[in-house]
Amino acid sequence: MIHFLFKNSANIVSILGVLPLALLYLDDGYQYLLPLIVFNNVMDDLDGILAAKLNIRSRFGADLDNVCDAVAHVAITLALGVHFGGVVLVASIVASGAVILRATSRLNPDTLSGGSPTNELMRHLLFVLLLSNIFNINPDYILVVVLFLNTISMSSSKKMTAMIRSQAKTALSVVLINVSLIVSLLLPISAPYIAIVFFTTYLYAFFASKSANNNIEQH
Repeated sequence: MIHFLFKNSANIVSILGVLPLALLYLDDGYQYLLPLIVFNNVMDDLDGILAAKLNIRSRFGADLDNVCDAVAHVAITLALGVHFGGVVLVASIVASGAVILRATSRLNPDTLSGGSPTNELMRHLLFVLLLSNIFNINPDYILVVVLFLNTISMSSSKKMTAMIRSQAKTALSVVLINVSLIVSLLLPISAPYIAIVFFTTYLYAFFASKSANNNIEQH
């Protein structure tokens, strides 16, 4: 039993990162959205760290991680869309489709993965909602822009290596990224500064990949 739990510890973490998202579908479930985004991001990174540090990586574990990501990120995106309704709901449905397509494509180990990961969208949604609360603004149209921009970048075949999460190559750097999300949630005054780093590196990676693609086509 102990051996089984050890061997599947990363897989257990992957599943545990998804199950609490059921809270989103309670009558007042939207109030849990921000902490659940942070919780899911932490658990998603934790399973990868465990798999690497404990040397228990497997094809099944990688596939399970992708499936859990798809379930979690679609659940979060649709819950957001249902809460705001209207054009945000439409954008959330489109983005959810992109999440599913990206997760499915990653199930094939021979597929070269480019674009932005689906949890980059989750971090962007987190920051938009935090900033809208801080500055008391209506986030509807900002959310639409973020959802559609991430839909494009998730569907891209070009690598977006300039993103801050893509640059995190060590367990410590991954932990620090998650700490920054927790700090943003608990200390909203820090959110604008942390958000700038995430959005700036994402936009640079987005336009750099588009520019590289255009240069290839011209040649």
